[in-house]
Amino acid sequence: MLARVTSCAVVGLEGAVVEVEVDIASGLPAFTIVGLPDKAVQEARERVRAAIRNSGYTFPNRRITVNLAPADLKKEGPAYDLPIAVGILLSSGQITAELARTLFVGELSLDGRLRHTQGILPMVALARDKGLSNVFLPVDNVEEASLVDELSLFPAESLSQLAAHLEGRTPIAEYHRDRKWGEEVLEHYPFDLSDIKGQEHAKRALEVAAAGRHNILMVGPPGSGKTMLARSLPSILPPLIMDEAIEVTKIYSVTGLLPPDKPLIVERPFRSPHYTISPAGLVGGGQWPRPGEISLSHYGVLFLDEFPEFGHTALESLRQPMEDRVITVSRAQGSITFPASFMLVAAMNPCPCGYYGDPFKECKCSSGEVSRYHKRLSGPLLDRIDIFVEVPHIDYEKLTDERVTEKSEKVRERVKQAQRTQLERFRGTKLGGNADMTPAEVKQFCLTETGAQSLLRAAMKQLHLTARAFHRILKVSRTIADLEGSDIIKTSHLAEALQYRHKEAV
Repeated sequence: MLARVTSCAVVGLEGAVVEVEVDIASGLPAFTIVGLPDKAVQEARERVRAAIRNSGYTFPNRRITVNLAPADLKKEGPAYDLPIAVGILLSSGQITAELARTLFVGELSLDGRLRHTQGILPMVALARDKGLSNVFLPVDNVEEASLVDELSLFPAESLSQLAAHLEGRTPIAEYHRDRKWGEEVLEHYPFDLSDIKGQEHAKRALEVAAAGRHNILMVGPPGSGKTMLARSLPSILPPLIMDEAIEVTKIYSVTGLLPPDKPLIVERPFRSPHYTISPAGLVGGGQWPRPGEISLSHYGVLFLDEFPEFGHTALESLRQPMEDRVITVSRAQGSITFPASFMLVAAMNPCPCGYYGDPFKECKCSSGEVSRYHKRLSGPLLDRIDIFVEVPHIDYEKLTDERVTEKSEKVRERVKQAQRTQLERFRGTKLGGNADMTPAEVKQFCLTETGAQSLLRAAMKQLHLTARAFHRILKVSRTIADLEGSDIIKTSHLAEALQYRHKEAV
């Protein structure tokens, strides 16, 4: 007898319908799974066998063939355990049920319980898009799945409970969420700008970067506060809107990093990989491509400390996603595109020992060592960074100053207002902030007063700015003007933007 059960695969960040066909025929006992399954899917044979027996049913001692269609789509992970088990019970006649417009996903334990499964969010989103109405899934995944509306969700604790529901003996109650997603707001941030003594210039640069989603590089000696400044950045960023939160949650669901007690990520991601990370770990990849740190920081912050210490290939791989806001991972079987709309926050020392130009400690590096250290960062990469800021040594007086400095909450309100201005400006486009503007938008929205035009003309000649640097200066100037509520870029706005350029990047 042939049985068909609908399940789902995840390709990149999107779902794909998989039809699980189960055929039980006479002949020598065998259990074969075909349809390009990976090792985890092949191992489903033993999990399903034990789960069916331990759930009070009989595993057929006959020739069982399971086909995962379409056959040319690679299948990975244990999410096919449940649909395979249901297909075997149906094909062997142990249960009967009408499964039209129904999706089954879930990993089975040996005793028949359903375990938490990765990638549920894109799966149920696909079910809704394909017109399916019922989804059977593990209890641990139901809150995550409830982010998608217009579906009937049936959370099952075990295979035996699911089988009893399908036979009509003990119905599983349909899940209805009792709270509205998107109301959770992170009340406390571990780092606040008011905790940082001094460094007012660097704090202002962070505010400008946050308001326009600009990339920023901080340069300073060890212990000057670069890392703490970077970790304070999320506290001045506005919370994710619902669409952004679902997109970020989808990434973390696919990679298995979504906490079971937090079905929706509402705070902006902050990722800080070590400089020993491989290029694949940074941009994503593997035999079965998975998002890397670049995509995990989508709509958030990617902090790269000790910037020049990262591998050359890893650093150069940042160039394309910094411009396009997506990263494409190509393999022999095809290409997968992951979202990568992140803010790059980088930090580095001025030299290998860290004390070049420091007024208190003598630098022990030769000029050649300093030059080689800076040359690890290519010109094209630096040209894609909007803001460069020096973070100097902090003296005793500033460290012991008891005056309370401006809190992140107050800065965040200014950033919110500036971003609201940009959202209104770019309404109807795919642009998320000033940093995303193309030359066409720069020409349209970055209008300058006469004095500012003269200043920019002089800067172009004296600093030998590239065309990319020219546009980036105007973008930063536009953000500074937005923070002040100005419709036009004034000379003061342009002057501040120019001081954020670095001699290595012009």
